[in-house]
Amino acid sequence: MQPAGADQAGSKPGLTAAARSAPPGIGVALYINRQQLKSKGKPTVVDPDLTQKSLSFNSARFLLSASRLDECPPDVGAEVAFAGRSNAGKSSALNAITANGKLARTSKTPGRTRLINFFSLNREGCRLVDLPGYGYAKVSRDMKDDWQQHLGHYLNERRCLRGLVLVMDIRHPLTDFDQMMVDWCEHNQLPLMVLATKADKLKFGQAKTAMLTIARKLQAYRCVQHQIMFSATTKRGVDTCREALSQWLESLEA
Repeated sequence: MQPAGADQAGSKPGLTAAARSAPPGIGVALYINRQQLKSKGKPTVVDPDLTQKSLSFNSARFLLSASRLDECPPDVGAEVAFAGRSNAGKSSALNAITANGKLARTSKTPGRTRLINFFSLNREGCRLVDLPGYGYAKVSRDMKDDWQQHLGHYLNERRCLRGLVLVMDIRHPLTDFDQMMVDWCEHNQLPLMVLATKADKLKFGQAKTAMLTIARKLQAYRCVQHQIMFSATTKRGVDTCREALSQWLESLEA
């Protein structure tokens, strides 16, 4: 495969019929068919020697930040991206999963994460990706539109993307943004993990009820592979999340 931006930055794949009929409020850019992109170019070849090292999330290190697709690392290997509405606990979740409280920057001002941040793992070509929070930072409308455009480019054109972790506050699950991302994953047959964060803010019975409600609303979606009750504070769900991430990242499927 070509490095990101080498032959993609200037191209615009054609829209599918599903894209043209995307539900109102869902960006058409998010409905570009990833299957068209997967069918182009040569398949990713993974060196068998690189699969021998046991994957460790504690090894995560900051790699680089990108504001555009052509600034991303070469589009080879395997990536799992984390997406979520601002203040849903995405950065805290990443820090808990990697056992590094300073890996992803947390901010009390929602929506301040404006770049796509890449973190390398100890196995070559395996990365975690922190996508810009979708929220309500005090920035111009044009800047918000720019964030969404680059987010759409990454999601649609990144061939090494193995799955998406959708981080949502268990107290306020399945917002309009969350539903948009679920619909996009379903349309593009991309594996999805729902990470219901801040479970420590609820009593266990309330948290369990919230998870059952989420499961009921998502039962028709084949893309949803994991639904995990999570707390970065108590570390509930961390091991389960790591196991699921390992399965995705260790997949050799292009």
